[in-house]
Amino acid sequence: MPVDPRFYAPLGALTLKDLADHTGAELHGDESVQITGLSSAGTGRRGDIGFLDGDGKAPVDISSDISALFVNAANVQHVPGHVAYLVTSVPRYAHSAAASAMYQPLHLVWHGSEAISAEASVHEEAIIAPGAVIGPGAVIGEKTVIGANAIIGPGVQIGRNCSIGPGASVYCALLGDHVKLLAGARVGETGFGVMPGPKGAEDAPHYGRVILQDHVTIGANSCIDRGVFDDTIVGERTKIDNLCQIAHNVVLGRSVLVAAFGGISGSVQVGDGAMLGGRVGIADHVKVGEGVSLAASAGLFRDIEPGETWGGTPAKPIRQWMREVAWLQKNANPKKTG
Repeated sequence: MPVDPRFYAPLGALTLKDLADHTGAELHGDESVQITGLSSAGTGRRGDIGFLDGDGKAPVDISSDISALFVNAANVQHVPGHVAYLVTSVPRYAHSAAASAMYQPLHLVWHGSEAISAEASVHEEAIIAPGAVIGPGAVIGEKTVIGANAIIGPGVQIGRNCSIGPGASVYCALLGDHVKLLAGARVGETGFGVMPGPKGAEDAPHYGRVILQDHVTIGANSCIDRGVFDDTIVGERTKIDNLCQIAHNVVLGRSVLVAAFGGISGSVQVGDGAMLGGRVGIADHVKVGEGVSLAASAGLFRDIEPGETWGGTPAKPIRQWMREVAWLQKNANPKKTG
């Protein structure tokens, strides 16, 4: 998916030679190739540059259209023959450095000097409470209410009949109709992307978005992180309780329920109608099928087929988990004899 210019201002294309000079990476390929965008390795288009890191085992399927990749030595073997590549010991860090040279996140240079930017579009029937701040290029739909001291960042699109609670903040996001954010909700912040750099751990920038479809509810003080390059998506009529964390690139289907203190790691996919009890945690890249139920405090580390009910940590089918709990209780507290 291309980087959205409503949230990230393009600074211009760079050649591969420019990027090699900027990052110190060793270039293999045509130095005059123009790079116009950023992506993951699996979703890149012509003109995009992605990255491959790790130990070189079973990488993601690489897009056939991508123009170039940053790679470490272990992953050179996986680069398709027609794709140029730049070798570095820190490919994700180099990719982030390239991103910073090509795009300016608008919310980082916006200081909110006007309560409602002259460049924002606010419907005449919208209600803006005292202290709310609305950035340039933002759109607020008919009969939507923006609560006191809420912050709506540059380019954010909010549909009709929405309710944005007091103190909530929304950046790099597109919201449908009838969306509710309760007080203090945080939508579109950078996710917990940490990468190795030349001097140690570094924060990875995020250039994706959050999409909240119609009738979504996000509870008080819950956080929905924007994607790294692709979108974090919350499907129609999904309801998320208070104090939940939805990480970058998560995709939640329609009518998913997430109870309080739920934590969903990056790139998880949850099918329609799934129900997650309180304090459920899901490890990254896990796929949860439609209609799945997870018992409270379950810790899930592997994919689940549709319609199943699991519990425990590590999570397993509910009957198996209950038998194990019963066996443990019985054998940990044997009856006294004599």
